[in-house]
Amino acid sequence: MGTTANMIVFYILGTLIIVSSVLAVTSKRMLRAATYLLFVLIGTAGLYLLLSYHFLMGVQLAVYAGGILVLFIFAILLTSAKGDKFEPRDKQKVLYGIIAALAGVTVTLFVTLKYKFLYPDNPTIAGDKEINMKEIGQALTGTEKYQYLLPFEILGVLLLACAIGGILIARKR
Repeated sequence: MGTTANMIVFYILGTLIIVSSVLAVTSKRMLRAATYLLFVLIGTAGLYLLLSYHFLMGVQLAVYAGGILVLFIFAILLTSAKGDKFEPRDKQKVLYGIIAALAGVTVTLFVTLKYKFLYPDNPTIAGDKEINMKEIGQALTGTEKYQYLLPFEILGVLLLACAIGGILIARKR
């Protein structure tokens, strides 16, 4: 795709992610908030695809949009009554949330405007070169410096604990 088409797709995905994020946070129904989160995760997978990171796109869709979000939906359906809504928000908590969001936007704008992130000579930034699957696999299952076997195993145990917790909650009903 040309540069203009890439920019158009990027802005469409960015808009989808921002709008869905705001709707997920402001929705009064929990199931709708989870659905909006699904749109955020799909938009993020689209950004990975735009960067030619096909493996990360697949992991994003399979693990997060497919696995984690289904776990969230099961937890919502198992622990809430029909038509459950969020409790009314305290005005002081809303004010603190707005202040924290504005602080985050300020820091993000400062960093984005101060530093130059696009390096046209780097092929991985431009999306012309994909990382080899063997390198990703070795990084995930290696025990050397900058390899992630321990966090990978901890994540597996955490997901197992979530699944067992969901089963225990369902058994109590």
